Amino acid sequence: MLKDTYKHKGQRNQLILELKKLGIQSTAVLKAIEHVPRHFFFPSDFADKAYENIAFPIDENQTISQPYTVAKQTELLDIQTGDKVLEIGTGSGYQAAVLKIMGVHLHTIETVEILHKKAKALFSKLGLNISTILGDGSLGIPELAPFDKIIITAGSPSLSKSLLNQLKVGGKLVAPVGDLDVQKMILVHRIGDNEYQETTNGRFNFVPLTGTNGWSIS
Repeated sequence: MLKDTYKHKGQRNQLILELKKLGIQSTAVLKAIEHVPRHFFFPSDFADKAYENIAFPIDENQTISQPYTVAKQTELLDIQTGDKVLEIGTGSGYQAAVLKIMGVHLHTIETVEILHKKAKALFSKLGLNISTILGDGSLGIPELAPFDKIIITAGSPSLSKSLLNQLKVGGKLVAPVGDLDVQKMILVHRIGDNEYQETTNGRFNFVPLTGTNGWSIS
């Protein structure tokens, strides 16, 4: 049974205050995080950890990103209602839920079958109409392109040209790019057919992106 209590809502309010102190300014992002019960995406035995600003292990050596990371990536994307968004790395489904609450048309792709199935079932329970796909996220979804926004939620060795090509002109992509230990948060703005602007927005630590354009992890 999924229950969202006054205690949970109070914990989310405290989390919002913490995110503001850490520099998150977007009212829309903070409102979405306030409305999504993060404990729904946690292993039930550890729900008491859900509103701490920490990453937390889930199935298959993956993690649910810390709330600050979710907020930062979402804020960088400058989400607008009605945006067509591709998320690469469904994971627990928490980031996808935050995006959906913001009014986007969302496609999310996950390579780990158990995570894909769990997220899909949870989205259904929560009444979230999210296109949830099992596959190699590092390739994107060319047949559904172009996208207004693309978010990669795993550490990438480089920015894939094929993913950049799936952005609309005027679109934005955010991805953690670097080695297996630490990544820079890169924001790419496509300003022309063959023209991109790139900025770096802090250092983070993500689980590795796998697949054709990701890391080969044995």
